[in-house]
Amino acid sequence: MAKSTPDFNQADMHIVDELDQLVKGQAEHLSKEWLAAETTFNGEQVKHTISIFGSARIPSPDQCGSNDPCRDMAKYYQEARELSARIGEYIEDNNMHRTRLITGGGPGIMEAASRGAFDAGHHSIGLNIVIPKEQRLNPFIAAKHSIEFQYFALRKMHFLKRARALIVFPGGFGTLDELFETLTLIQTNKMPRIPIFVYGKAFWDRLLNVQHLADTGLIDHKDLALYHMVDSVEEAWEWLGPILADLNAEYGTESP
Repeated sequence: MAKSTPDFNQADMHIVDELDQLVKGQAEHLSKEWLAAETTFNGEQVKHTISIFGSARIPSPDQCGSNDPCRDMAKYYQEARELSARIGEYIEDNNMHRTRLITGGGPGIMEAASRGAFDAGHHSIGLNIVIPKEQRLNPFIAAKHSIEFQYFALRKMHFLKRARALIVFPGGFGTLDELFETLTLIQTNKMPRIPIFVYGKAFWDRLLNVQHLADTGLIDHKDLALYHMVDSVEEAWEWLGPILADLNAEYGTESP
């Protein structure tokens, strides 16, 4: 005997309508977030970005007392600031109008990077996100250069869409998510390969043993070359300087 189609009462139909509206609302929100980010980047005529990731919890050195354990991590704030200042200075000195430094827009390493760019007179762009705690817009990004996201997926897409290099400072789950998604996208040919620099050997050596993944056959040995470890501002600049120089040679004459 054929099964009969169950009858839907008015309450059931009301639930279906509510779900339908919820899905439509989410789709509209995704679309609006995407377009808002594109409007900002296109309005600033940004074609290339240097992206910096890192923890929202790493404070500046002047926020740590002499016996505070955070002092060991606070050095990364200062180094992110110094490196970003050097990047911003190069971009501004060479009138690279279509190249921008971008950060997560919040505190910690994100603030340090925005602050360094600000020190150099470079207007970085912040990809802020709404989360229960920690995230707030740092004071070194102009309101018109801040983009607020609800969805991590869209935020990560815009971190990478125009990226010509990625610098990953120490961080927690969010930073790891951003790093490993980028590595996966490159490994699976879902995005062009870009230079990825993992900053802070002492931190990352304790956290990551990617060699183990290769030794057990879970990634190819060639995948170990998808990122490069750097351990100082000078070492990072040895790699980033030529990348910016190549960008300048190819696109530096483009006016805004």
